[in-house]
Amino acid sequence: MFTKEKYRRMKKADITCLDYSQDMLEQAESRFRGLGITNIKTMQGDVGALPFEDDTFDKVLCMNGLHVFPDKTKAYAEILRTLKPGGELLACFYIAGEQKVADWLARTVMTRMGWFTPPFDTVETLKQRLEPYYDIVNFHVEGAMIYFRGRKK
Repeated sequence: MFTKEKYRRMKKADITCLDYSQDMLEQAESRFRGLGITNIKTMQGDVGALPFEDDTFDKVLCMNGLHVFPDKTKAYAEILRTLKPGGELLACFYIAGEQKVADWLARTVMTRMGWFTPPFDTVETLKQRLEPYYDIVNFHVEGAMIYFRGRKK
């Protein structure tokens, strides 16, 4: 949920929102305009091929995205490449193997609808993916969702 006060406190921040879906970007732009937020730019793009220089961002926030990306290895590599040393990746997404019902739903409904893209990380495979490159600051599983914050080494 967007709150005007949160962005008022961040008015000197340079915020870029990237999404593959133009529709999602238009919805975000409308919300930002409605709240009078002017320091956020939106752009359509692919996380697997980010159009940014190395070491661009202090923080990357990825909400409910990593279970969707078709090439997760490329997405993680691009996020890492564009984060400054000491920069943080904050993310939440579906994690496999934590709830049978969620796993069934992901496999039989969400994947078939094109909303999720296998393969899906488990807690163990995610840790193996992150630990060589990030110091894990926070790592929390709730149901079939993982929430984490990692600082680039």
